[in-house]
Amino acid sequence: MPNRKPRLLLHLCCGPCGTAVIERLALDYDVTPYWFNPNVQPDEEYARRLEAALKLTAQWQLAMPVEEGGTEEFAALARGLESLPEGGERCLRCYELRLRRAVAYAAANGFSHVAATLSISPHKSAEQINAIGQRLAQEAGLAFVAEDFKTAGGFERSVALSHQYGLYRQKYCGCLFSRRA
Repeated sequence: MPNRKPRLLLHLCCGPCGTAVIERLALDYDVTPYWFNPNVQPDEEYARRLEAALKLTAQWQLAMPVEEGGTEEFAALARGLESLPEGGERCLRCYELRLRRAVAYAAANGFSHVAATLSISPHKSAEQINAIGQRLAQEAGLAFVAEDFKTAGGFERSVALSHQYGLYRQKYCGCLFSRRA
């Protein structure tokens, strides 16, 4: 009987962040990237990021479920928090929104593990992201792969692979509030 890797659903925030994370996780997991990013604005930016994610997944020959919608939900969670700096309460709520949806998809589709590319950013707290992911995954009976993907040269590797694959690299996290920062 072949030694099968555990099935892992990877919440992909964008193509560039997915590069080094998929490369690292594919060593130990059967990785399926997953797209749900209602925070990304404006529509043109959303389209460019989704296109880069699809280009990356094609490079790796991976199918990527794409879940649309959620913009009203994101707007509601951000209401009153628009002026907070990046990394504050608005961001934590945004992480939770996206990870909650990823965990629900993973639970409904037979995945045993969940992870997120979010911690590869040097501007994000892996500790906060991983705490949210672990809590949500545990509630669903899944395992969350809690790593700080920016360590061990992860962020630098993502930049190099993004250039190698010709991926669009954004200049802000995603929501219009982070664009101002």
